[in-house]
Amino acid sequence: MRTDMSEPELWEYRSAVEDPDGVDAFWARTLAEARAAGGEVAVRPVETPLRTLEVHDVTFPGFAGEPVRAWLRLPAPALRGGGPLPVLVEYVGYGGGRGAAEESLLWASAGFAHLQMDTRGQGSGWSRGDTPDTGTNGPQVPGVMTRGITSPETYYYRRLFTDAARAVDAVRTLDGLDPERVAVAGTSQGGGTAIAAAALVPDVAALAVEVPFLCDVPRALAITDADPFHEVTRYLATHREQVDLVMGVLAHVDGVVMARRGRAPARFSAALMDAVVPPSTVFGAFHAYGGPKEMAVYPFNGHEGGGTAEDLATLAFLRRHLED
Repeated sequence: MRTDMSEPELWEYRSAVEDPDGVDAFWARTLAEARAAGGEVAVRPVETPLRTLEVHDVTFPGFAGEPVRAWLRLPAPALRGGGPLPVLVEYVGYGGGRGAAEESLLWASAGFAHLQMDTRGQGSGWSRGDTPDTGTNGPQVPGVMTRGITSPETYYYRRLFTDAARAVDAVRTLDGLDPERVAVAGTSQGGGTAIAAAALVPDVAALAVEVPFLCDVPRALAITDADPFHEVTRYLATHREQVDLVMGVLAHVDGVVMARRGRAPARFSAALMDAVVPPSTVFGAFHAYGGPKEMAVYPFNGHEGGGTAEDLATLAFLRRHLED
C-alpha cells in the first residue's frame, strides 16, 4: 500500500528541517581532525576466481585516523583501455558491511573503479563487515541509530560520515584512478551516507542515491514504525527528557541539512510503497539539494526501490557525468 503522500503532493513538499547552529564549523573541524590524524592507505591484491575483474583489499584512515576496510574492484588490465579510471565510491545499507570480495560486481564490470566501503560496527546482518566501531556508546537501543546520540561529538553517524569523506580522499591517492572523476553512491543508509559525502567533499563528480535513509528525520519518526527510524522512537519513549537534545543531534546528520551543501549532479530515487524510508523524506532531501538533480519515482515498490531498472538508470547517469 502507499505509505505517504501522493506523487503530486511529494513534488510540492518541502521539509521543515533547519540547519543547526554551527553545523558547518562542526563538520569542518571533524574532517580537519580526521585528516590531521594521518594514516596510510594500504592496498593488497586478493585472489578470486573472477577472470574479468581484479579485487584489492583496502585499508584507509577514517574518523580519528582509525582504520576502515574496503574492497576495490577494477576491470582486468586487458579491459581497461587507456588513461586513469573513473571511480565510484559506494556505501552500504543498514546492518551490512562490505561483504565478500566476489559480490557487487556491476560497477567494475561496467568499467569503473569501484570502492565499496565497509560500515564500522555493522556487518552481521545481511552481509558481513570487518571494521569495528571504537566510539563512545552509552545507553542505546539495539542497532546504531541511538549509539552516542546525546551529543553530536559522540554520535555514531559523525564517525561513519567522516569515514565516507575519507574514502573519497583515499581513492584520490591511488595510482591509475582519476581523482577528478569520483562519484559517490548508495542505497538506504548507503544513500544517506553518500549525500553526506557529497556535502563534505563537494567537488565529487556525481551523486547517486536510491531510497536514501536518514533524511527529514523528524517527519520519518512521526509517520513510520519501521526500524531503523523506530530505534529512535523506542529510545525517546524511555528517555523522555531528551527529545530536544536528540533532535538537535540528529539535525547534524540529517540528509536534508547535508543535501543543502551538495553541489555535484545528483540522481535520487524514491519508492511510494516504502514503509522503511517514507518517500516524503527522500523528496525533502531532493528538494533541498544544492546542485543539479533528477528524481526517479517507483510507484509500486517498497524499500527494495527500483532494483535492476534503477541500477541501469544509475549506470547511464554515471556514464554521462564520469565518461562523457
